[in-house]
Amino acid sequence: MNNIFLHYLLKNFLKTFLIVVLIIYGFGIILNLFEEIEFFKNVDVSILKPLLLTSIFVPSMILNLLPFIIFISSIWFLLKIRNNKDLLTLKVYGYSNIKIFFILAFTAFIIGWVILFFINPVTSSMVKYYEQTKSKYARDIDHLMTFNKNGLWIKENTTDGQRIITAGKPLRKNLVNVTIFEFDADNLLKRKIYTKKANIESNKWILENVIVFEPINNIFEKKIIDTYEISSNYNYDKIINLFNNSDTMSFVSLLFNYENLKNNGYNSIFLDRNLHIMLVLPFFLFLMTSIASILTMHTLKRSNNFMFIILGLIICVIVYYFKDLSIALGKIDKIPLILGIWSPIIALSIFTLIGVFQINEK
Repeated sequence: MNNIFLHYLLKNFLKTFLIVVLIIYGFGIILNLFEEIEFFKNVDVSILKPLLLTSIFVPSMILNLLPFIIFISSIWFLLKIRNNKDLLTLKVYGYSNIKIFFILAFTAFIIGWVILFFINPVTSSMVKYYEQTKSKYARDIDHLMTFNKNGLWIKENTTDGQRIITAGKPLRKNLVNVTIFEFDADNLLKRKIYTKKANIESNKWILENVIVFEPINNIFEKKIIDTYEISSNYNYDKIINLFNNSDTMSFVSLLFNYENLKNNGYNSIFLDRNLHIMLVLPFFLFLMTSIASILTMHTLKRSNNFMFIILGLIICVIVYYFKDLSIALGKIDKIPLILGIWSPIIALSIFTLIGVFQINEK
């Protein structure tokens, strides 16, 4: 009999979770599709291209919303079994509130680890494909930056034309092996600049030991300059932030290739931040399921589901902003970064511990 009840709980809880995921996926497709259509409106592609890109981008968005999806799923499932008296039946056969709570919470915890090891590598690859595909069609954008096997490429507008920059990967506030092509308003090459090192700490780049080719009487002549300055829309922090998209990096890659990623130029702070943000996911799922259990299992009476929907939305908003605020404080060194990532888990754990004692008495 215990196996039957356990199978019932797990089957229906997972079913509810999948239904909520599919609903969110559908809304995500609808909302993001408009953005993709707007992006491709002046490009000669079929409607299948925006639809394909939307379908492979939304799963990554769902992973970011997973704590709130599991919270909504848990409330929906628990309200359903409470209102149809299944919760009462379970308690008659020896399933206490605390037992049901642990079954659902540990199921959510396991879901978190399964997603990190098996789903996240797939979604990160999909986001990489998404970004690479969009970059191919982004040539008409005024300012564009991309990185491929040939290095860093930047296209940006200047006051009297355009500039295209190629270089190696940013490292320690510098770019190496930099080549800059400057074009006038008629897209005619007016200057070519080469340097082995460019300091890009600010938007005013400082180039050292520069070779400049400029046209004189329609012939490009070579000049060697000790120091040369250019103003750019990009600096080191902006390039790193654009290049280091955490959605393109999987948990498995961070876990097993940490040193390789660091040697390839990734900032250790960025790697640590993303590793811990991913590590907290199973604990977040556990705690959000716990909060849903505490809210719904304090009584066996039927209740108005609308009230719980509003309450659930309020809790999701509070947790979301508290989580973002905590990480933001860590990023600006107001608190240690790792503490900032784990603070919501610590706070929710205290709240959950108090609530579990209360529902265990019911």
